[in-house]
Amino acid sequence: MSERRLYLDAGVGETRGVVTLDGKPERLLIRRDEEDLRLALGARLVGRARRVDASIGAAFIDLGDGAEAILPFKPGERPVEGSSLEVEIRSEARHAKLAVLRLVGEGQGAPRLLDPPPPLREQLAALVRNARIVDGADARRMADAAQAEALQTLHALPGGGVLAIEPTRALTALDIDLGDRKGADAKRVTRQVNLVAIAEAARLLRLKGLGGLVVIDLVGRGHDGTALLAAARLAFAPDNPGVALGPISRFGTLELTIPRRAPPLRDALCDEYGGLTDRALAQMLIRRLEAEAHANPGGRLAARAAPDVATAAGSLAAKLAGIVGARFTIEADAKLARERFEVAAA
Repeated sequence: MSERRLYLDAGVGETRGVVTLDGKPERLLIRRDEEDLRLALGARLVGRARRVDASIGAAFIDLGDGAEAILPFKPGERPVEGSSLEVEIRSEARHAKLAVLRLVGEGQGAPRLLDPPPPLREQLAALVRNARIVDGADARRMADAAQAEALQTLHALPGGGVLAIEPTRALTALDIDLGDRKGADAKRVTRQVNLVAIAEAARLLRLKGLGGLVVIDLVGRGHDGTALLAAARLAFAPDNPGVALGPISRFGTLELTIPRRAPPLRDALCDEYGGLTDRALAQMLIRRLEAEAHANPGGRLAARAAPDVATAAGSLAAKLAGIVGARFTIEADAKLARERFEVAAA
């Protein structure tokens, strides 16, 4: 039987929640202090129907202070332009896509936030009932491991083989490779690799926060469609409701759709070129400084980082000083690569 555990890393400027499946990261939730909670999953608001477009069956809802989201509606449920509505964030915004709303009922007054989304501790508890939430150093290590794995493209499969996961604008493509795994019974080996890869694909897609159309390029030929689809239904069951599976195609691919509820983790951690953002790197620098400060109580520390990263770490450094004391400095060093920073005793 599969075992899931919960971890909560409450850091400076950022809180990370992790769900593990049999010891491996399955979900990573990140909430930053500066995040606009009005657009976070589960937030409840009053909005005003700014524009209603019957041709696409959706209304554009003004949430106040320049925020906007889209509300799909069925025939006969068309809202009136200018009306106030009580809504809930059903799917968060992502690159070039507005957040999607669920209609709660009629609203009163100006657009505003009614109820923020639950804190990460409550979200974790809802994902795995009656599980103890681990804090502290173990949670920090697990969150770091989850973040590192979520940003990888190539993933080694248990027993051998490699799974590549590459999101595009249109879909997420997965490719299964046997690697060095060989056997006398090629059909048995490929079947086993495909079954393992489907289970790993489900876990990793949840970890990366990827949804929408997914295409898995299976290894081998002459697939046992019944067994593979049964494995996929079981593996992707935690993503329900809303998962839809297609039959194994004559090209040896398995296609499915997964509901998009939160933006991909890369949206929060990476820039448009795939590198870590200054904010993400600054967060890593602050975690490193915090660890060194706890390991060296009372000692003074000096950190060096690329200029943009050092600047991004400014507000976080002020918060860290409130915890460990103002006994560290962060110096901008144009000679350092963005992904590199140094922390040492002063």
